[in-house]
Amino acid sequence: MMRATPRLLAKGFIGRSIDEFKRLSEIALKAEAIKRPTRPYVLTSFHEPEATQDCKLICDSDVGGFSRANLDWISPSSEPSPLPSQNKHGHVKFHGSISIELPPNRPHIQRTGYAAWRTKDRLPTIFGRSLWDIDPYAYLALRIKSDGRKYFVNVQTESVVPTDLHQHRLYARRPGEWETVLIKWDEFVRTNHGVVVEPQTELLRQKVKTVGIGLIDRVPGPFELCVERIWATNHLTEEDAREDERTETGQLKDKHGEKIRWRDDKS
Repeated sequence: MMRATPRLLAKGFIGRSIDEFKRLSEIALKAEAIKRPTRPYVLTSFHEPEATQDCKLICDSDVGGFSRANLDWISPSSEPSPLPSQNKHGHVKFHGSISIELPPNRPHIQRTGYAAWRTKDRLPTIFGRSLWDIDPYAYLALRIKSDGRKYFVNVQTESVVPTDLHQHRLYARRPGEWETVLIKWDEFVRTNHGVVVEPQTELLRQKVKTVGIGLIDRVPGPFELCVERIWATNHLTEEDAREDERTETGQLKDKHGEKIRWRDDKS
C-alpha cells in the first residue's frame, strides 16, 4: 500500500494544494478559460512581513564585488497617513548602494555594479510544480515608488535555457510617489546575462516561474525602490493608461552591440 510521505502531508503542502484547487475551480465556474478574466491575478504581494522570505537577493557582492543590497519589509504604521496617491499597505524597500569597483585577486570577475531581487521558485502542490499561467492576461502591473533610476523587470519562465530572462524597463512616471506601472506581456525582451538573444522567442506565458526587479545601470551610488505588489491584469484605468511617449535606450544590447529601443522610433 502506498503511503503519503511526511513532506506531502505537511500543512504547507496541503494548504497550497487547497489554494490552487480553489483558484482552478473559480476559473472553471466563471469560464475564464474561454474569456478574458476580469479579476487581477496576484503574483506576489508584500502586505505581510513573511513575504520577504519568498524572495531572493542577487548582488555583485556574491562574487566579491562591493555593491550592497537589502530587501526590507516596511509596515504601513511606520509611515504618515497616506494620501490617495500614496500607499496604505505594507511593502518592501529594495535599497542599497551600487559600486563598480572590481574585486582584487579575482581577475575572472570583469563586471560588477548590479543588484536585484526575485521571487523564489514556487513550492509544489498536489497538482505538481507550481507555475503562473498568465496567458489570459494582457499586462503585468506593479505598484511601486521609485527613485527614478533605470530598473528592469525580470521574468523567468520554464525555458529550455535556464539562464534566459525576459526583461523590460520599469518606467516610473512620478519618481518619489506611489504609482501603478503597466507593461504589456508581449513587449518583454528575451535576454541572457544582460544581452539580447537572437532569434527572439515569445515569453512562455503558461509557465512563468519567477518575477523580480534588477538595477544594472552601473551608476555608483545609493538606490531605493519600494514595491507593494505585482500582478497580472487585463484592466487599464485612466491613470494607468498614461504613458511616457519618449523613446529611450536602455542598458540591454543586441548581438551587434546596439542598445535596445523600448518604443518604436517613427521619426
